[in-house]
Amino acid sequence: MKNQTQNNIPKQFVNLLSYILFFAFGLTLGIILTFHLRNISLNFQLTQFSLTSNTQSLTPPSLPSPPQSDIENERKLQSGLEEYIRPPSVMHGMSDDELLWRASMVPKIHEFPRPYVPKIAFMFLTRQSVTFAPLWDLFFKGNEGLYSIYVHSDPSFNGSSESKNSVITGRRIPSKKVEWGKVNMIEAERRLLANALLDFSNQRFILLSESCIPLFNFSTIYSYLMNSTENYVEAYDLAAPVGRGRYNHQMYPTISIKQWRKGSQWFEMDRDLAIEVISDTTYFPVFQKYCKGSCYADEHYLPTFVNIKFPERNSERTVTWVNWTRGGPHPVRYIRTDVTEQFLNKLRNEECRYNENTSNTTNACFLFARKFLPNALDRLLRFAPKIMHFNP
Repeated sequence: MKNQTQNNIPKQFVNLLSYILFFAFGLTLGIILTFHLRNISLNFQLTQFSLTSNTQSLTPPSLPSPPQSDIENERKLQSGLEEYIRPPSVMHGMSDDELLWRASMVPKIHEFPRPYVPKIAFMFLTRQSVTFAPLWDLFFKGNEGLYSIYVHSDPSFNGSSESKNSVITGRRIPSKKVEWGKVNMIEAERRLLANALLDFSNQRFILLSESCIPLFNFSTIYSYLMNSTENYVEAYDLAAPVGRGRYNHQMYPTISIKQWRKGSQWFEMDRDLAIEVISDTTYFPVFQKYCKGSCYADEHYLPTFVNIKFPERNSERTVTWVNWTRGGPHPVRYIRTDVTEQFLNKLRNEECRYNENTSNTTNACFLFARKFLPNALDRLLRFAPKIMHFNP
């Protein structure tokens, strides 16, 4: 009996150990299954979240509701167009490259989508202030909406001498230093043209200096230029040291000596030609590289460029009178006592051809004149209402 009891002890121990091992195996299996199922659930949730996120990122934002009325729709349409056609402030932050690129953009459809009044862009290339600003104020008076004004002056000029009441004040564009006779003068002219081209209403462009004066009233000049079918860039071939003698043979073959022209830098042109000038990447770089020293780019670039590209659209004359009869590098300057009724009437009665028809002539060959000194202002203001028929 005792032996039988002793024999049952190991058997009970073995059974107990089996139960423990079975329990441990079951517990381990349960833990493993639970962890595995949780991983599957978590992965499914993450996958579902990822799909949801991707779907949301690909879904376009909801569009605003359409306007509730035709009036609202028209208002929004006009607002969008205004953003495109409204010229920026004259003191913008564009570089020259950015400015020229933007100004060179031309709509494929030439007809403007709404009525507008064409304007003349008056572009003043000056050292400091516009000397005859009071005279120009009288000239512009009563013609608001028919003109735009742009001033390029030396960067060192702070504007302290300008009248706060003048229409010319506040019309200065971002300017750079200009040196007489150098190619940076053409860069300044292109800068003025590009700024003026940003206003789609500007259709004619006139370059003036601080010593220029108008010879006629605004309405006469406006009608003259708006009805003109030509550009006014003086260009002629001069077989002399100050003409062909300034040609640099390194310009060949882009520019030949037979294409080389000379003329006044004081031009007037239409919008089409202005766009071509600021977009020129063929001839202007040649001038930048080779027209140095006694070449004087301001007297040769535009005459040569227009002669090569658009001779049929050019009158080959200027509308700005100047006196070179005394010779030398600078024209005759006029002081106070030179300004008389007889002198001004003489300038206002120079006969020449007007538009392509050679039989169509005008006695208003010159619309502007230079070179007047500041002390002539008081007499010009006195004669303007009487002779030039300015507004009193």
